[in-house]
Amino acid sequence: MKFKIDPKHDGMLVRDYLYHVRAFSRRMVKVIKYDEGILINGSPVTVRAKVAAGDELRIQFPAEVRGRHLASVHKPVNILYEDDEVIILNKPPFLATIPSVHHLDDTLGNRLMAYYDHHGIPFTLHVVTRLDADTSGVVLVAKNRYVHSLLAKKQEEGEVHQTYQAVVEGHLKAKKGTIDAPIDRAPGSIIERRVDPKGKNAVTYYEVVEETEETSLVHIRLETGRTHQIRVHFNDVGHSLRGDSLYGGIKKGINRQALHCNSIRFPHPISGHEVYVEAPLPEDMKNLIIK
Repeated sequence: MKFKIDPKHDGMLVRDYLYHVRAFSRRMVKVIKYDEGILINGSPVTVRAKVAAGDELRIQFPAEVRGRHLASVHKPVNILYEDDEVIILNKPPFLATIPSVHHLDDTLGNRLMAYYDHHGIPFTLHVVTRLDADTSGVVLVAKNRYVHSLLAKKQEEGEVHQTYQAVVEGHLKAKKGTIDAPIDRAPGSIIERRVDPKGKNAVTYYEVVEETEETSLVHIRLETGRTHQIRVHFNDVGHSLRGDSLYGGIKKGINRQALHCNSIRFPHPISGHEVYVEAPLPEDMKNLIIK
C-alpha cells in the first residue's frame, strides 16, 4: 500500500502520520513495524523516521492466518471490480457468503481464497457487506484488515450505499413510497423477524419499475439494515417476495426469495474517488417479469 506525502504533512513522524492521517490503529502499527513493513522511497525505516513532502511511504502488511474453515475451493468467482485494496463480487444465489455451521465446505469466501492463492494475495477474508445465502448480487470485500477497518467506519457513517431489486407478489397501490416500521425477532424463533412496535427502527424506500399480471419488480434502498428487513417489510404491507416461503411468498417460478443486491456506491478508502458497481438481474428473477 502506497501513500504520497502531501506538503501539509512534511516533517511528521511516520508513527504520527499513520495514526493521525491514515487512521491506523496502534495494534496495526505494531504489527508492521516489527516486520520491516515500512519503507520511504523504497528504503526500510522505523516509525520514528520523518516523512517529507513528495515521499512515497509504502506499507507492507505481513501475511495473515486464515481460519480453519477457510480452505480454498477452486470454483470461479464473478469479479465486478478489483484494485489493490478492495474486490467486489457478484454472488450467485444458493451460496453462503462466509463459512458457518450450516455452510462449511463451499462459500463465496472459500472460493475467493482460491483466487487469492492463485494471484499471490497473502490475506484472509475481510467481508464488508454480506448477503444471505439465497440472496444474489454485490458483495464488497476488503483485501486487508486496515482497509476493512476504514470501510467499516464508512459503513457506520452511512457512506456505503447499496440498492436492491426484488420481485414481489401483486401490485403496490403506491408505486413509490417508504415503509417505516420497526422490526424485532419473532417469538420462539432465532431466524424469523416481524414488524413490532417494540423493535428497532427500520426504514425502506422503494419504487416499482415494472409490473406483470402477478408480480412487480421493485427497486429498493435501505436507510437501516435490519435482519431480513426487505422481506419483513414487504410481507407486512401484503406484498411478500416471490419464492419467500418464510414470509408468505409463493413458491412459483423460483425456489428462493426473489431478492438481488444490484449496486453499491462508496468512497474508496485510500484514493477517495467514488466507486460505483452494478450487478445485472439474475436469470431466475428475470424469468419472473417476462410478460
